Amino acid sequence: MNPYETAVARYFEAWNAGDADARAKAVAAAWVEDGTYTDPLAQVRGHDALAAVIGGAQEQFAGFEFRHTGSVDGHHDIARFSWELVSASDGSAPVAGFDVITLAEDGRIRSVLGFLDRVPPTA
Repeated sequence: MNPYETAVARYFEAWNAGDADARAKAVAAAWVEDGTYTDPLAQVRGHDALAAVIGGAQEQFAGFEFRHTGSVDGHHDIARFSWELVSASDGSAPVAGFDVITLAEDGRIRSVLGFLDRVPPTA
C-alpha cells in the first residue's frame, strides 16, 4: 500500500473500532496528537475529541460500518477518498460522503475535511 492508502485504512479502523479502548488506540495510530476533524456537523482537535466524535457517530448509527468506496487519490501530503455508512443488517447506505486528508511526515493524519453527499431525511 502507498502512504495514502495506509492512512485511509487506519482512518477506517478508527471509525469502525468497536469499543472505547480499541477506538482510542486506533485514533492514536491514525492521527497525530493535535490532529483535526471538520465536517458539517463537527469540528474537533486532539485524540480525545476525535474518539468522542467517532463514538457519537457509532451510537447514532448502531449496527452500521463506515466503508471506503472507490480509490484513494493523493499527491504531496494530501489525499481524498469517498465512503459510505453501511447497515450490517440490510446493506443500505443512508449516509455517504468524501473526505480530504492532510498527512504529517510520519504518515498519520494531520487534518480531515469531510463532506456529506447523502444524508437521511430529517423528521
